[in-house]
Amino acid sequence: MTLTHGIAVGWLSPSLRLLGSDESPLGDPLTITQASWVGSLIGLGSLTGNIIFGLLLDRLGRKVCMYFLAIPNMIYWILIYSAQDVTYLYAGRFLAGMSGGGCYVVLPIFIAEIADNSVRGALSSMAMMYVSIGMMVGFTLASYLSYKLMPCIIVALPVVFILAIIGLSETPQYLLRRGRDDQAEKSFYFYKNLTPPTSSDKEASKHDAAKIEFDTFRLQVLSGGVTESISWRDFINVPTLKIFGLIFVLIICNQLSGSFAIFNYTSHIFAELGNNLDPNTSTIVVGAAQLVGIFSAVVLVDRLGRRVLLLTSMGGMGLGELSIALLKCFASEEFLNQNGWLPLLIMCLVVSIASLGVIALIFIIIIELLPAKIRSIGTSLSMATFSGFIFVALKIYPTMIYDQGLAATMFMSAGMCLFGFIVLGLFLPETKGKLMTH
Repeated sequence: MTLTHGIAVGWLSPSLRLLGSDESPLGDPLTITQASWVGSLIGLGSLTGNIIFGLLLDRLGRKVCMYFLAIPNMIYWILIYSAQDVTYLYAGRFLAGMSGGGCYVVLPIFIAEIADNSVRGALSSMAMMYVSIGMMVGFTLASYLSYKLMPCIIVALPVVFILAIIGLSETPQYLLRRGRDDQAEKSFYFYKNLTPPTSSDKEASKHDAAKIEFDTFRLQVLSGGVTESISWRDFINVPTLKIFGLIFVLIICNQLSGSFAIFNYTSHIFAELGNNLDPNTSTIVVGAAQLVGIFSAVVLVDRLGRRVLLLTSMGGMGLGELSIALLKCFASEEFLNQNGWLPLLIMCLVVSIASLGVIALIFIIIIELLPAKIRSIGTSLSMATFSGFIFVALKIYPTMIYDQGLAATMFMSAGMCLFGFIVLGLFLPETKGKLMTH
């Protein structure tokens, strides 16, 4: 599902060139204003998806919400195929955003609740890895396939997703929260790959290793207060406010450090630094560097821990952005023309080290920081804030680059990395191995 969302995001860039030309499949070419709305409505959809799925998660359950994730995405591809005018694209992009916003709330919680501590970080990081792969796939397919053919192929992916999750159980935490202990026990054995007690003798089954493990897990879950109703006091207390403060710093540093905006304005940054390579080729190389970074995060996150990777990523990204700013300030035009490969190399380093922690780990750190009782609502609020800052970052960056210049924009981004490095270095706890029952 995250792969499909990535493809939906990646579809836009090559398709806008076609939609804005005289050969537009809609008849009239898109205006600049229409194109900007087609681009930005995915952000508003994402914000809506964060809130709606956050509210439904504890009411309907993780698995039912996962089925619902696929529906807006399917409608998106159908609307692109059948588009008669730009309003079809507006509706489709909003729905694609809704599906993606839901993915960022539902899937990380589902994964965190079913995964063993030893692989939870890697599995959660894979969600972002598949979004990145999807963006590259979407960019490539939209560049080489016809406008009508691509939706016919990709619409099959959400259908495959629905079929693939039919055999999965609801998470044991959710079932215990609802008082469905027998189903929770079966689900626990399913995800832990344990053999349920077979003995009909009650005394013997009490001493079965799998039964003992489930009973311990059940007590841990229930001691976290998940069956009690949530009140405002669960949010307004010193430990929880400290957690939300750390999450807020994590989100603003993630976005205002340029981790997302840089990808959207890569070609403009290359133009400013005198890179003579083809913009599409450069974008694909930078996309590959992002994948290297995220794949490294998947491999290392459960070995080194979240904190080390995040701080290394934030520090390295800040130094890389500082290099771009200094290059723009002090390198002569002649030097940049002779060393056209240098901006591409620096951008690849910035993107790969940003992907190693700042991009790959934000979801798993947020979920592991939040207490179990308010995890669903807390994740929804965090992701809604995250979507809001994506919108802010995408709005600020082009204006800053054009008005203040690339160097000033990169100095600001490096400053945000330094701020995040200091605050999170001082206050962020290591969450590797944390029990998901608390």
